[in-house]
Formats: sequence, structure tokens, C-alpha cells
Amino acid sequence: MNVRRSAAALAAVGVLAAAAPATAADPSPSAPPKATVPHGLYGKSDPTYDGVWRQSLTLLAQRTLGYRPAPAAVDWLGGQQCANGSFAAFRADTAKPCDGKTKSDTNSTAAAVQALAATGGHGGAVGKAVNWLKSVQNKDGGWGYYPGGSSDANSTSVVIGALTAAGTDPASVHTSGKSPYDALPAWSIPCDQDGGGALAYQPDKKGKLLANADATAAGVLGALGKGFAAEAGKSPAQDACAEADHPTREQVADNAGAYLATTLAKTGHLRSTLPGAKDQPDYGNTADAVVALAADGRTEPAKKAYAWLEKNAGPWAVQSGPAAYAQLILAAHAIGEQPGDFNGTSLVSSLNALGPAPYMDSATGHSESTEKSDDSDTGVWWIVGVGLVAGIGIGFLLSGRKKRRP
Repeated sequence: MNVRRSAAALAAVGVLAAAAPATAADPSPSAPPKATVPHGLYGKSDPTYDGVWRQSLTLLAQRTLGYRPAPAAVDWLGGQQCANGSFAAFRADTAKPCDGKTKSDTNSTAAAVQALAATGGHGGAVGKAVNWLKSVQNKDGGWGYYPGGSSDANSTSVVIGALTAAGTDPASVHTSGKSPYDALPAWSIPCDQDGGGALAYQPDKKGKLLANADATAAGVLGALGKGFAAEAGKSPAQDACAEADHPTREQVADNAGAYLATTLAKTGHLRSTLPGAKDQPDYGNTADAVVALAADGRTEPAKKAYAWLEKNAGPWAVQSGPAAYAQLILAAHAIGEQPGDFNGTSLVSSLNALGPAPYMDSATGHSESTEKSDDSDTGVWWIVGVGLVAGIGIGFLLSGRKKRRP
């Protein structure tokens, strides 16, 4: 997933960031517009490029924990939808109807679908968004970030997750006889090539496929027909990359999972190099890899990577904000860890404190509370039957979602 990661200015070529989705920026990104953070939105940073993305990840993370998101938070997300069903990264003035200048994109729309489907009671909005996604599907069966753009592995995968969340079989959504499951194998690198098993974001200008960790993690979930809030799956059919002339989607997922497991084996984390910066750990991609590995049934490497995150990703999450906390919570959810105790810090209270307080879903049998707590309450929210549930705080991104390098 993206993040995915901290909100950063988007680059037209999709520079990778730790907490955002893969997206393109405006032609003149040197002076990004400033926007006031509205009521109901999580985080305090400028939401211009990632408002819908980080809100969607936040609501999804809260639902995996058994929380019912605050109405103000859900209403804010629903209010971002255009009349045609699509979502842009952020609309500062929702009183104005969407027009030709509104940059609706597939990633924001698909993320919002997953979040609204999880919160329940938004069937109309979800249905309209799915219909819009179907209307902008490319002839190869995939989706690009913006309508009309070339298909890419990340966008195609996040849309698959949205279709699944909405109760629609991705295999039944096709254009020119091609479904998204037909598109994904085109980005899978053959086992005997450099980066074998990984997925490329897109072919480069020469048509070559280059391994991309972000696209690979997203592609695992897409090939398995799963969304951001994935749970551990069955063990893969093979541990190593297995060559196939015409790989099935399951083989694409298993080969991609094998690539991630091998890449993480030495250090437990992924690395990225940003332009002008030294090679460094990629916390967001590592969190996404945890979810992907777990979904593919590779629990041991997933747990190793999560353990590395637990030791090292705290400062990144503090700096990056809601989407980063949500990614870490989704990683914990995928492997059955308790995010209320993340190396002595509660991811739960840290996330919930960045916006309107959610409450415990009464269906879970937990008590409802909006009482603010601090890190000393770590793990208490997890206890059933007590009068107060600690960890509920008062009150993500890409990049829109950015393409990240491996």
C-alpha cells in the first residue's frame, strides 16, 4: 500500500515517498498551493495532495481495530466525492461542483471506496465510485493514475482492492475482453531476469521491466484480489520464483512474494534512494511489504520485517502523520500483532489523536469512549469489558499516491 507515507510534494515522475500514493504533480510544483486543514480530516499538514488518501487509510485502520470512525471524519471523506462518483486527492471547496479542472484519480477513488465500504452505510457512494472506475478502465484491463493514462501496477492493484471491497469480482470487470487480472502479468518480471518475480510499475521508455518494491507489494495484493486491510493467507505454492509462460494471477502473487521475502531476508527492511539523497530505509514500502507477505502466506519474513519496523519506524510515523500510523496498524493487523504496544508506543492512540475521536463499535462488546490517553496507556484499549478503552485519542498519503523506487 502508500501509503503511504509522509505527505510530500509530488513529482511528475512519481518520486517515492514514505506515506503517499503514486501520483503526478502539477506542471509547476515549485509553489504548491496552501490549503487550510478542514474539520474532520486527520493530520495537520496541507491536504492538497493526499487528503482523501490519508483519510481513507485512517478509517480503514480504525475499522481493523474495531473502532467506529467519528461521523465527522466519515462525512468529510464522503463529502469529497464528485457527482460522477470519482474522488480527487483533495477538494478545498466542496460547494463547487467538480468540473474539467478537477483532477479525479483512480487511486484516491479506490482508496475511498475501500474506506467507505468498511465503515458501512455508504452503498450509494460506493456504487457510484465503482461505476466511475469501471468507466475509466483501459483496454488492457488495468488502470492508470489519471483517466486515460497508461495502466500501472499500483493503480490497477488498488482498484482491484476497491472492487473486492465493494463486493464486485474483479475478474468480471473488463474492457475489450481484458480484466485487471489479465493486466498484472504484463508487469511481472520473468524469474531468469534481474529482479525476477518482482513487478514493475510500468515498462520504461524502452519497454524494459524494472523491479519496483512498491509496485511489487501492491501487485501481490492485487493478484490475490485483496485490499489494504488484508489478513494472513495460506502458504504459497512455492518458496522461490517459478517460471511460467503464461502465469496465473496466483503465480504472479507467489513470485512477487518470493521476491519480497528474498529482498527482506538480510536486513528485514526495504531501501530507497530519493533524488539528491543517500540510500536509506523505506519505512512505508516495508510496511506494505509486511501486508503483502502476510497475504501471500509468508508469515515469517513478514514478522521479521514488522519487528524491524517496531524498532525503527517510530520517528518516521511521528514525522509523517496519519497515513504512516495507518500503514503500521494495517501491517500489525495482517500478522496478528497488537498495535497498542509498538516498542512502547501505542499506534492506536497516536493515530486517533490526530483527528476526531472514534468510538468502539458496540458490536464488538467493547465499551465506547472518547477519552484521551497517552502512551502510558499502551495496550489497555485491547482489553474487553472495562469501563474505559484506553488508546482512543481525541481530536495518511501518495501521492495522492507516489510511485516509489525499490
